[in-house]
Amino acid sequence: MTQEPERPVRPRTQGRVLFLVICAAGIGGTFQFGYNLSIINAPTLHIQKFTNETWQARTGKPLPDHVVLLVWSLIVSLFPMGGLFGALLAGPMAIKLGRKKSLLVNNIFVVAAALLFGFSHKAGSFEMIMLGRLLIGVSAGVSMNVQPMYLGESAPSELRGAVAMTSAIFTALGIVMGQVVGLRELMGGPQVWPLLLASCLVPGVLQLVSLPLLPESPRYLLIDCGDTEACLAALQLLRGTQDVAEEFEEMEEERAACQGRQARRPWELFQDRGLRKQVTSLVVLGSAMELCGNDSVYAYASSVFREAGVPEEKIQYAIIGTGSCELFATFVSCVVIERVGRKVLLVGGYSLMTCWASIFTAALCLKSSFPWMPYLAMSCVFAFILSFGIGPAGVTGILATELFDQTARPAAYMVCGALMWIMLFLVGIGFPFVMESLSHFLFVPFLGVCVCGAIYAGLFLPETKGKTFLEISEDLHRLSLPAQAQGPTRSSREVIQSTEL
Repeated sequence: MTQEPERPVRPRTQGRVLFLVICAAGIGGTFQFGYNLSIINAPTLHIQKFTNETWQARTGKPLPDHVVLLVWSLIVSLFPMGGLFGALLAGPMAIKLGRKKSLLVNNIFVVAAALLFGFSHKAGSFEMIMLGRLLIGVSAGVSMNVQPMYLGESAPSELRGAVAMTSAIFTALGIVMGQVVGLRELMGGPQVWPLLLASCLVPGVLQLVSLPLLPESPRYLLIDCGDTEACLAALQLLRGTQDVAEEFEEMEEERAACQGRQARRPWELFQDRGLRKQVTSLVVLGSAMELCGNDSVYAYASSVFREAGVPEEKIQYAIIGTGSCELFATFVSCVVIERVGRKVLLVGGYSLMTCWASIFTAALCLKSSFPWMPYLAMSCVFAFILSFGIGPAGVTGILATELFDQTARPAAYMVCGALMWIMLFLVGIGFPFVMESLSHFLFVPFLGVCVCGAIYAGLFLPETKGKTFLEISEDLHRLSLPAQAQGPTRSSREVIQSTEL
C-alpha cells in the first residue's frame, strides 16, 4: 500500500530529474564545444589587429601579413589540438573520478582559459589567447566524451537514444549562442572581444552550481565501483520510485557478464576480434561525420549568401539561420529517434546530404547561366545542414555508448574522440586548399563520403533501438564470435576497471 501513491508521480519525477541531469551536464559539456567553436569567428579581424599592434609595441616593427595570418591559424588550430589531448584524458578521468566528477573537474580548464582570455588585452599578450584556446580545447575534448557516456548510462533503455541525443542539441545550441553573442551589436565589437572569449566562464559556473546536486551514473557506481547502495540510491532518484528491482537486476547481469575480462586499453579494442564489428562501425561512421562537409558548409555559407544578393551587413544574421537549422534538426531527431531507430536516421541523413550536395554542386556550376541559381545554392546550404542535424550529428555520438559494454566504453570514447579531433584539425587545415583547387566541384569529395556513410550504415550497422546494454552486447558478440566461450567469471563483489591508467 505504501507504493500506491508513487505510481502516478513516477513519470513526472523521472522526467524532472532526467531533465536536470541533461541540462546540468550539457550546459558545461557539449554546449561549450559549440560555443567556443563559433565565437572565435566574430573577433577575427580584432585579434589579428591586436596581434600586430602587440608585436609592434614590443619590437618597433609590424608583423608581415603572412605572419599575422600564421599566428591566427595557430590560435584557431590550437582548439582541436587541445580537444585531442582532452579526448585522450577523458577515459582515465571517467574511471578514476567518475562521470559526474570528471565533468566538474573539467571546469578547471574553463576557468583558466577564461582568465587568460579576459586579461590578454591588458597584458598585451596574444600568447595568452593561444594558451587559452588550447585549454578550452582540452575542456571540450573531455566533455564531448564524458557527457554522452554519463547521460547514456543514466537514462532508462526506452529513453537512452533520446537522452544521449541531447549532447548534439547542446552542441547546436552552443553554436547558435556563439553566433548571436558574437554579433557586432552585442560582443563582437573591437572593445569587448576579450570579454566575448572569456564568456565561456558563464556556462562553466552554471554547471559547477547545478551538477553536484545530481546523481552519479548508476552503472559506474555498480560495475566500476562495486557500490550497490550508492547505485540503488542514484537509480531511485533518477527513476523517481523505490521500485527499481528490474533495472537493477539488468545491471547486475551486465556486471556479471563483465567479470573475468581484462582492463581495456584503447589500442586493445583494435586487437580484440570480438570487438572488430563495433570498432569498424565507430571508425567508419565517426570519420564520415567529420568528413561529410558540414563544417565546410558553414565556412562556405558567407560567400553563398553574398552571391545570392544578401546585403553584407545582413550576412551575419543569415549565418545565425544556419546554426538554428542544425539546432532544430537535432531536436527533431531527439524526438523521433526512439520511434524510427538509429539506422534509419543515419541512412536517411546521409542520403539527403548526398542529394543536396549534388544539387549544390550543379547550382555553383550554373550560377552564371541562371540568375536564380545562387538562391538554389543558398537553399541547399540550409537543407544540407538540416539533413546533417537529423541524422549524423546526434546518432554518431551514441555509437560508443551503445555498441560497447562497460569495460570497453571509456576506451571507445577515447578512440572516437581522438578520431574526431584529428579529422576536425585536418579538415580545418586542408579545406582552403581543397576550395582553391576544386572550385565549383568543392563538394564532390564530401558527396562521396556521404554515399559511403549511407551504404555502410544501411548494410553493416545493427539496430539498437529499445535494447538494453546487455542485449546489444550479446547480439554483437554472437555476430562477431558466434562460437566463442564466455570465459571465467569472478566473484560479484569484485570491482571492474574499464580502462587502465
